[in-house]
Amino acid sequence: MNAADDKTIVKDYFNSTGFDRWKRIYGDGEVNKVQLDIRNGHQKTVDHVLNWLNADGNLTEISICDAGCGVGSLSIPLGQAGAKVFASDISDMMIGEAKQRAAAIFGHNDNPQFVVQDLENLSGKYHTVICLDVLIHYPQDKAESMISHLCSLAESRVIISFAPKTCFYTVLKKIGSFFPGPSKTTRAYLHAEKDIIKFLQNNGFQVQREAMTKTRFYFSRLLEATRQN
Repeated sequence: MNAADDKTIVKDYFNSTGFDRWKRIYGDGEVNKVQLDIRNGHQKTVDHVLNWLNADGNLTEISICDAGCGVGSLSIPLGQAGAKVFASDISDMMIGEAKQRAAAIFGHNDNPQFVVQDLENLSGKYHTVICLDVLIHYPQDKAESMISHLCSLAESRVIISFAPKTCFYTVLKKIGSFFPGPSKTTRAYLHAEKDIIKFLQNNGFQVQREAMTKTRFYFSRLLEATRQN
């Protein structure tokens, strides 16, 4: 399988059985113990980002691209905080859900702006580009080009999360404990932190802040990198 096949699989998955599963996980309804663990883990990653951005004290002054926004778990609170948010996802069903959730809060408002678009076709310039829990769908070579593209959109900062490639997590993945469940139909790619940092540095960015979220079934390394003049 090549990278194009991976993208098609991800798009089809999140427009079918994957949408139902992850809509529940990213919601507040009843879920099983594994899904609850993943929900809590993902929310911790989102909270890390929100805490960083709120601490900077300039959210109302900046534009943000939320690349791979899912159902708006990050985009909506950023919009509530006053940031100008452009949010995209490869799945039209995810974007439809995000729009519904945003409308329930903001009414008929174009901020956040939600669009169906894959990462490779994103364009424009934004103060901050954020991409959470998306790299897990990208093999190494595709991850490098995707990070380069995201960096090209960012005027000041890139925030990226990924599943770290360590001996421990590699073993978990091999024995089927990484994102378990019968509806899992997408590949799960792990990435070495040193490689992600190298990709960022190659594009003129230096890591400034970092965090790690680790629950029983959710593992996510979070890096904030700023453009070096």
